[in-house]
Amino acid sequence: MNDSDISCNITELKAIRDYQHHIYAVFYTVILVPGLIGNVLALWVFYAYIKETKKAVIFMINLAIADLLQVLSLPLRVYYYLNNSWPFGKIACMICFYVKYVNMYASIFFLACISVRRCRLIIQPLRYSSSKRRQDRSWSLVGWLVVCLGCLPFPLLRKNYDDAKCCFAELPMIKLSKEQGISLVTAAEVTGFLLPLAVVVTCTWLTAASLREKTSVLQDTGEKHKALKMVLSCAGVFLVCFVPYHITFPLDFLAKSGNVSNTFRSAVRHVHPITLCLASLNCCLDPVMYYFTTDEFKRRLSRPELQESLQLQIRGSCSTNRDV
Repeated sequence: MNDSDISCNITELKAIRDYQHHIYAVFYTVILVPGLIGNVLALWVFYAYIKETKKAVIFMINLAIADLLQVLSLPLRVYYYLNNSWPFGKIACMICFYVKYVNMYASIFFLACISVRRCRLIIQPLRYSSSKRRQDRSWSLVGWLVVCLGCLPFPLLRKNYDDAKCCFAELPMIKLSKEQGISLVTAAEVTGFLLPLAVVVTCTWLTAASLREKTSVLQDTGEKHKALKMVLSCAGVFLVCFVPYHITFPLDFLAKSGNVSNTFRSAVRHVHPITLCLASLNCCLDPVMYYFTTDEFKRRLSRPELQESLQLQIRGSCSTNRDV
């Protein structure tokens, strides 16, 4: 490779880096405020009526927590992509990098859990009891543990780099053999995406099929429509946020392996950042899903309910101050 080729390669890499930083900075800035407000409101609403409902609120709370964790890391990401520098230290870089993937796969897990719970409430309504809520909590703990352990390779495979200007996916990776790389990508695709997607699709199909069953109870039909709307929403979030990313994820690995054409590598480097941004969009779409698929969520955020709740909080605060 002569000096001209090296110079062209450096120029191309800088152009791609600038393009990616611009995409990330704009997108993360746009979703920051809606994501923060939406998930804080979601946690407030779910906390208010957690004892009043039999629905999959435990999973929704965990989904909102996962989304909120990602949103809280966005300001540091926006700073990095705007300034092309990371002055916050290696530990903060790795934590933000790690939280991104924990949020993604925790969201996938809890969306699948919500679909299963709503589907079972329709197909087996008499088998749901208070013990199921304890099972929901247990499944949530298991889900967090598995996701947190499963996402450890993302930061652990990055080298201990001294360049303070470099962070996130731009950190150099530890060299892996082709077999090791393929094994890791396949495990992530199958366990982290394809299996949960199969669960969501199956629950959607079973819930839709239950609507075709003849029933003389009008309320039962209404509940089935609500459940179908919820599982369809979960499937919609999967389709918009996670399918594009998991299509380009193995392609990005292939592009970084070096055994591809320059045209293919350039195309992947331009498309993959967009799909990664779409994977972050779920922190805004999930609160929208709660609002349009959960009657209690609408009721709690209606103007009379909101005013009454705020007045009760103000009275409680005043009473506390008097006692002090």
